[in-house]
Amino acid sequence: MRAIVTGQIGMEKKPYLDAVARFAGQQGEPLSLYHVGDMMYAEGTDVRAGRILDLPISRLNSLRRAAFKDIIADSSTGGPGGGPQPNMIVNTHATFRWRHGLFSAFDYDQVQKLQPELFVCLVDNIEVVHHRLHREHDIDATLKDCMVWREEEILATELLSKSIPGSQFYIMARGRHHLTTRTMFRLVCRPKMKKVYPSFPMSHVMDMPEVLAEIDRFRAALAEHFITFDPGDVDEKLLLDRGIAAAREGKEFLDVTPHTFGGGKNAEPVRVRVREILDIAGDVDGQIYMRDFKLVDQSDMIVSYIPEIPDGKGGGIPGLSSGVERELHHAFEHTKEVFVVWKPKKAPSPFITETATRVFASVDEAMLYFEKNGYFADKNLFGN
Repeated sequence: MRAIVTGQIGMEKKPYLDAVARFAGQQGEPLSLYHVGDMMYAEGTDVRAGRILDLPISRLNSLRRAAFKDIIADSSTGGPGGGPQPNMIVNTHATFRWRHGLFSAFDYDQVQKLQPELFVCLVDNIEVVHHRLHREHDIDATLKDCMVWREEEILATELLSKSIPGSQFYIMARGRHHLTTRTMFRLVCRPKMKKVYPSFPMSHVMDMPEVLAEIDRFRAALAEHFITFDPGDVDEKLLLDRGIAAAREGKEFLDVTPHTFGGGKNAEPVRVRVREILDIAGDVDGQIYMRDFKLVDQSDMIVSYIPEIPDGKGGGIPGLSSGVERELHHAFEHTKEVFVVWKPKKAPSPFITETATRVFASVDEAMLYFEKNGYFADKNLFGN
């Protein structure tokens, strides 16, 4: 599989994709990796580190074309026995938003010659992207700027994919790196594996550790057997909620420990300006709405976990959020397979049972069904 992986500056795609290539090697799978930025610096030996985007666009374009020319040549002859590369990832960008303004970061004629079958746009929590961007570059960009740039990168990558017949486009979060490196490996090297969107309540269970633990076990079980596009790997709604609370307390800054839903507690804290968080409130909600539906669309099926949550009266009620309901209905209307793990004692409504392919009483029951019905690609659960 030939893949082009894009993402805005601040994603740190290079170390992430290096980890993907190492993981592929551990599986005994050849995976060639090309960092276009590094190749451009190697071509322009006079360019100071970190300053390549300050070059005139004409020079920037010529360096990129030289790098892509080498990649195209190697794709045809760099594989075993001098043949084509069996699997390769090209790490690049679709757009740049820099001092020149917004401009493209690819040449269509060269992408066409490469004939990639897969386009992946990587995303990450915006406060982390913003932090990395300012740590590595002398540029004044707000959270809003980063949100806009992300939308541009996603759209440009998707449009580029549509221009290459037969190619596929995916949005993917870096998220829980030890799992998503495996996901990227599978997407490139095991493309026939089932692709799953795990659906579960998020915002209103954040203060329920036992429920969070249930949901995390559910997510881990799916990630072990499938290619999963997990909405919890980007959790900016939590950032927004914290920002609103900080504004009410009169705080100017908020120290955020970047983490994905239910995990990542050892991450380095990031300081974020509260006013900038409030400025992206509409962007956060809008991009969650857009991104989660796209994640459903690019999956073969949706598997939803509905926990039982306390009702405040000593009993329990279904933890069915409006977001989960919309995702289930969207998947059903787009003819996806719809599976539900229903934990509450109260029976599910017809709006669940009439749109679900099957309803299970536990995660174990669901996994047994998937195994018996050939949903698992093979027995090597972690790699292959």
